[in-house]
Parts: sequence; structure tokens; C-alpha cells
Amino acid sequence: MERKTRGGEVDVKGAGAAGGGAGTGRREFLQGAAASAAALAMPRWASAAASDLAPVHAEIEKRHDEALKRLQTWIHQPSIAAENRGMNEGCALTMEMLKEAGFSSVSKVPTDGQPGIFATLDAGAPRTVGLYFMYDVKQVDPSEWSSPPWDAKLVEKPGVGKVVIGRGAVNQKGPESSFLAALHAIRGAGRKVPVNFVFVAEGEEEIGSPHFPQVVRRPDIAAALAKCNGVFMPMATQGLDGMVILTLGSKGVVELELVSSGERWGRGPKKDTHSSNKARLDSPAWHLVEALVTLVSPDGNEPVIEGFATAARPMSAAEKQMIAAAAKRLDEKQALKALGAQHWVRDVSFEESLELWQTKPTVNIEGLVGGYTGPGGKTILPGRAVAKIDMRLVPDMKAKDSLEALKAHLAKKGFGDIEVNMSGGYDPTTTSGDSALIRAQVAVYKKNGIDPVILPRNAGSWPGYVFTGEPLKLPAGHFGLGHGAGAHAPDEYYVIESSNPKVQGMDGAVLSFVEYLHELATIS
Repeated sequence: MERKTRGGEVDVKGAGAAGGGAGTGRREFLQGAAASAAALAMPRWASAAASDLAPVHAEIEKRHDEALKRLQTWIHQPSIAAENRGMNEGCALTMEMLKEAGFSSVSKVPTDGQPGIFATLDAGAPRTVGLYFMYDVKQVDPSEWSSPPWDAKLVEKPGVGKVVIGRGAVNQKGPESSFLAALHAIRGAGRKVPVNFVFVAEGEEEIGSPHFPQVVRRPDIAAALAKCNGVFMPMATQGLDGMVILTLGSKGVVELELVSSGERWGRGPKKDTHSSNKARLDSPAWHLVEALVTLVSPDGNEPVIEGFATAARPMSAAEKQMIAAAAKRLDEKQALKALGAQHWVRDVSFEESLELWQTKPTVNIEGLVGGYTGPGGKTILPGRAVAKIDMRLVPDMKAKDSLEALKAHLAKKGFGDIEVNMSGGYDPTTTSGDSALIRAQVAVYKKNGIDPVILPRNAGSWPGYVFTGEPLKLPAGHFGLGHGAGAHAPDEYYVIESSNPKVQGMDGAVLSFVEYLHELATIS
């Protein structure tokens, strides 16, 4: 799931992966929870006395170390689709964890890429809910990390608490393992899970989910999902201020490479040659730069690809009101600080920056690669240059149409020789705030003393369109208390024991899933 917030510095105090010293913080959490009606108030679905769920609370505490170890074991296993690294092993480990949590008929789903997973959990409940996991993670450069990315060490982060550092810690293995811990706690307490589950997972989310439709649209899986009331993905939604931002959809995305080569262009060198020849040869690298310039306005901020955003839905009055309300509640200075920035584009107001973030299609250069980029100089004229591009899409844009618009634009501008290689992508998603799935989320957050900020969509992307679009047309979204940061960045972390009274640790996240499942079981 794309959330490119860079984690802060981590003070490593020698705590090992076994989770030493976890008990004290956990006891403090439970003592505080017992004293705080806002933090662990019994949700409105509890028809029995408060003591009726005491066994589940006790199981969460009892199984804390077990849940932590499960997460660490999961992080220990690299599963990087972009590098085809550890994918079969990552899939097998995820399947084993599902079986241990009570899922039946857990099966590997072959695709033209990395395998998916399909499973069910029949609790004999009246309602069925869809559940989406990803088991892949982003690439790493271990030299950038304060703690090795696969060690999953438990360390102290000042002002935050004990956290697990590792690739996938928050995106998404931490929240997903907390959800599995909720199922273990419910069963361990002798209770029945309050809803049935249809589970689907993929191993290619971080490369744009190119083959996930093959999983969801398999006839037996599609038929099972059609019986669901909605689909959700576990997430750690809390910021360090304890606030939750609840989104009613996500932008779509197209990820691609633009490749300029002397061989295909028919001009310039077919391979790298001495740079003195620039006086008499064309440059594929400059050719690519010239092509890139045509995609956006001179300041780089407005897509100008003909037909690219024709279908973009204008911002509605309700969305504008939603964003205006959010602007009053969110901290602009903190938002800029988190991004490492000092100004919004064109120095617009905070509210307008949120409007752009939520509703504007974009064309972004992720990276430029060509020629020599190592130490010192190497006087060459590159025969090939590559730009990695992502295009963000808003409703009612389509990934396929956006890709075709880009190709037609390049051809019209005289750059038809440049290769356009789409690596992944999908359409935007939209879910009604009136759906039971979303109302249940709001109810649980409020029972925990949190009035969530609601925004039209996540400006990042996830492949929820396979659920919200034809033929399923289901509500879909994300839920979960807890906190983490550094997704896609060094020192990615997930909070295990919080020292911040506004933020839940792993036990609190586990409990939030228990509450959410019961809310989903009864909300009308």
C-alpha cells in the first residue's frame, strides 16, 4: 500500500528480536486501558455485560509475545516482487499463518506473475466480509537503515515507544499480523468470530498489481466475494497525534517506463560511445528529456497530455466541504514538516493543497536513468535512457485510457519511437460514506474517543477497484488503530508498545479489529 512517509531517526538500545522487556510496557498499556473509557470503552454492539469480553482482552495480553513473534517471523522473510525475491516462500508463509488463524480451504492461486491466495473462514455467521492482504514489500538498501531491514528488531523510538523496525513493518505486515492476532484472541477465548470471511491476497501490490484481477475474477473466487457486504484491508491509521484520517476511496495509478534508445530511434548511437561524438551525433538522453517536457506545463505541475484527464470527475460540493473541514482540523506546519517541504505548489493555501492532493490527476517522474551515474565522470554519450513515470488518476479516469492517451500524445509530438512499457496500474476507487463498512469504522473510532477526519480519497493507490468496480461493486476501504511510518523508506517501523498516550500499540490495534468485526456483524 503506497504511503511514502519517511520514518524518523531510531534510537537503537540493543533490544533483540525476541522482544525482551515487552511485559512492562504491555502491563502499563492494559492498566491505562482499564482506566480509560475512551480508549477501550465497550462498543455499542456488546449486548452482554462488559465482563463477557474480558476473556478476549485477557487473550490479547496473554498472546502479545506470540503476536510479536509472528510479525517478526513474517518480516524475516523478504518478499520483493520487483526483484522476484522470496516470493514463493513469502506466499507459503502467509498461507501457513492463515491456517493457524482459523482459515480453511487456503489455496495458492497461480497467475501470470506472482501467486495470489484465496481462503475462507466460515464462522456460521449471518454476514460475510471480504478481506484483502498483500504479502509483498518494497525494495531496500540496507546501508540506509539504522537496523537491518530483515532483522525485525524491537527497539526504543523516543517519544513513540517500542517499535519493530523492518521492511514491511507497517506496509502492511504489522497491521495484517495484528488482524490475525485478533482472530487468535477470539478463538483462544472460546468465542466465535462474529462474521464469515472471504480472503484474497496478492504478491504484486508494490509493482502495481498487474495480475491481481486474475485472482479476483476467477469464477469461484468472484462468486464467493459477491456474497460479501464489503472488503477491507488492515491498516495502522493513527498519526502521532492520535488522529485518524478515513478515506472514501483512492486514486488510480499507471506505472510505466519511457525508454529512448538510439537503436529504436534510428538516430544517435546504438550503444554508449565517447562523448566527443556529441558534436556529430544525436543524443537519446536529450531526446527523452525533450519528450518528457511535452507531458507537463513549463513548471512541471499541470499534465498537458491531450485526452489524459478528459474523463476526470470534477470535485463535488460535498467533497469540497469535506476537504474544507479537514483543512481546519489538520496541522499545516506538521504536514509540511513530514514531507520535508517548505511550500505548497504555486504557494497555494493549505485547503487548496488538500483539494489538489485529493482531486488532481498527476504525471510524475519517479526516476531518470541513463549513462554513467557512479563516482567521478565518465565521458560517454549514452545509447539509451529511461524515465520511470507514474500517473495518478481520479474518478472517472481509466488506467487503460490514460495509457493510450500518453502513447497518442508522444506519437503526435514526434516521439513515437520512445517505448512505453506499463509495469502495473489500475483504476481509482470510490466508496460511499453511507455504506455499512464505513459507518462501522466511524462507530469504532468514535467509541475509542477518536473523531476521524474524513477525506474523499487516499492520494496514494491500492487495487481496490477490483472490488468497487464491475461486476462486484462492493464498498472497500481500510481500518485499524495503531501507528507506523517509513513505508517505502529506510527504518520503516510499527509500534508494538506505545509510550504516547494518544496512540495505540499492537495490543490496542488487535482490540480495534475485534471491535470492528463485531460492529460489522450488527450494523444495519
